[in-house]
Amino acid sequence: MRLAVLGYGNVGSALARAARAAGHDVTFADNPANPGAAAATVAGDPRLRGVAVAPTPDAIARADLVIVALPFGVVAEAIPPLAPALAGKAVIDATNPVGPGLTHALGGTSGAARMAAAAPGAGVVKAFNIYGAENLGGLPLAPGAPRPLMPYAGDDVPAKATAAEFIAGLGWEPMDAGPLSAALDLEHLALLWIRMVRMGGVDGHLVWSALRWAP
Repeated sequence: MRLAVLGYGNVGSALARAARAAGHDVTFADNPANPGAAAATVAGDPRLRGVAVAPTPDAIARADLVIVALPFGVVAEAIPPLAPALAGKAVIDATNPVGPGLTHALGGTSGAARMAAAAPGAGVVKAFNIYGAENLGGLPLAPGAPRPLMPYAGDDVPAKATAAEFIAGLGWEPMDAGPLSAALDLEHLALLWIRMVRMGGVDGHLVWSALRWAP
């Protein structure tokens, strides 16, 4: 699968590493406001070997899947100009609108809904937002261990299928959490993870798995 990753910070770099390890073709979208930074990120991390860098429109044009891993504060400015390029693309929104005091910055609206409104032709799927970056770069699971859970939410059926395939290929158990309106719940789940780990002292390698039983 050909991926375009918007954002090369902790989350974007972790997902790029995992995707490369799984055999995907990964391109960082270069930030025109900070030219050369993406290339420097790749050069500075041997685990990103093989990750390409291209201008954002070019990276998106050739991608089967676009991952938005930008700081949420820049999404409102960054996404609208890219709406024509994102039309018809499967887009994973891995951002979180975190407000003061670990509140949800948008109240009753999800960041994913805002992104979908800013790029109305894109198939936006919320995923990879409920854990910290330390869990996204690879899953060194013991043999026989259950796959950790990665819920995703969206309205576009083909985009959700693409996202689920990608999620499973990285070693996660994809779970359809429902329509894009469920993205708000996933963003609140991220706030819980942040509260437990960043403030509560729980080990950062905390992931959830789904246990099923027959009554």
